[in-house]
Amino acid sequence: MNSICFDLEGPLSPQDNAYELMKLFPNGDKIFEVISRYDDLLTLEGREDYEPGDTLALIVPFLILHGISEADIASLASKASLTGGADKLISWLESNGWKVFCISTSYEQYAIHITQKLGIYAHNVACTPFPLNKFRTTLGKEDSRLLEQAEADILTMSPITDDKRIKQSLDDFFWKRLPSTEIGQAIREVKPVGGQRKVIALNKFAETSAQPLSQWVVIGDSITDASMLQAVD
Repeated sequence: MNSICFDLEGPLSPQDNAYELMKLFPNGDKIFEVISRYDDLLTLEGREDYEPGDTLALIVPFLILHGISEADIASLASKASLTGGADKLISWLESNGWKVFCISTSYEQYAIHITQKLGIYAHNVACTPFPLNKFRTTLGKEDSRLLEQAEADILTMSPITDDKRIKQSLDDFFWKRLPSTEIGQAIREVKPVGGQRKVIALNKFAETSAQPLSQWVVIGDSITDASMLQAVD
């Protein structure tokens, strides 16, 4: 029996969940675009212990500041469409003896909902654990002021045009000022399943199903999938 593993956003659902979440509050889309560009810069730099897709950890403080909840993520998931033909493809694969898996950088509240729509078993899904409601209890007044200041600063920047400033400013915020706060300590728990973490998840699935990677097919569409794609090349 062969095994196949899909990335979620793109191959199975066209919605960028993190971007849609950020759009739930004013200027959230602009903040996301700058932080996403910062993610690119960190990935190109090869920052230690940083993986492509860690954007999902970097946006957490702003989700908390604006009161976004796990219910909001689930609500977005319930409205998300599927990539055309994805449901028929999954059904065809399973009826023809394939084991179908999904490894996604997406938050668990989103990934589990979408894969359930497609009939992919939850134990065949790896995604980012995200206890957002617990994190929200860590936000104090001082942290709020710090985040509001950072947000105002981010809104004066533009991706590519202000890359040097984005890098300097967000390096200072994310790696110097934020870690000393309660909220900074909390979000260190968020480990998005991207880059090498996707490879780790893939190897776990391969071991559990007793299928060597030479018998796997992997479908991905972004830099977060590159390591996983190379692992089965």
